[in-house]
Amino acid sequence: MLTLWAAAAFFLAIHLAVSGTRLREVIVGAVGEWPYLGAFSLASVGGIVWLAIGYNEAVMQPDRLYWVAPLWLTHLAPLVMLVAFLFAVVGLTTPNPTAFKSEGVLETEGQDALGIVHITRHPFLWSVIIWSTLHIAINGDKASIIFFGTFLVLAALGTLSIDEKRRRKLGPKWDAFAARTSNLPFAAMVSGRTKFHFTRHAWWRILASLIAFVLMLYAHHWLFGVSPIPGWTPY
Repeated sequence: MLTLWAAAAFFLAIHLAVSGTRLREVIVGAVGEWPYLGAFSLASVGGIVWLAIGYNEAVMQPDRLYWVAPLWLTHLAPLVMLVAFLFAVVGLTTPNPTAFKSEGVLETEGQDALGIVHITRHPFLWSVIIWSTLHIAINGDKASIIFFGTFLVLAALGTLSIDEKRRRKLGPKWDAFAARTSNLPFAAMVSGRTKFHFTRHAWWRILASLIAFVLMLYAHHWLFGVSPIPGWTPY
């Protein structure tokens, strides 16, 4: 469990204390942007591997169980994960000024939100929030709370951090975009600040999401040793 705690602390620190603060700008000014991005990417991958190792070690030892998920939640889980896959795949393939190196979208696409960005301007991070929250709720043990909770905290705070960085960099252009979108899914639509419409290539993004979801549904038992549907063994 100590390994898992250390990995969680490291992973959160490099994102929240470095990437999510002005310290990043200081480091980039000293070493350059691409060397920083390379080092940060390696540290992030290393952090994820460390987390996985720590989690696997923790679940093999006595692990405190705080609750047992109700059966209805385990049956509902695939549907929730389908939503997460839609947010993730459609979000990653849709032009969005909150994405990495995509601030220019406001210049090329105008001020209107695009596709899923009408729902939330952080679709991928919200997919992580949905995924991690669901797995915490289903597992209910200490190791899972630490492991999935790390990604939950990072994704939730990441939405705020990205908004602040874009506000500092883009100024009024960001303010106009933020006024028409929302961090919280569907909030801008409910408040009447925007209306949803599909992009021209929405069909292949949705299809890709469905394919990715079906592949993971089938491979989940092989990858993680747990069937995503109670009582179902795909092979």
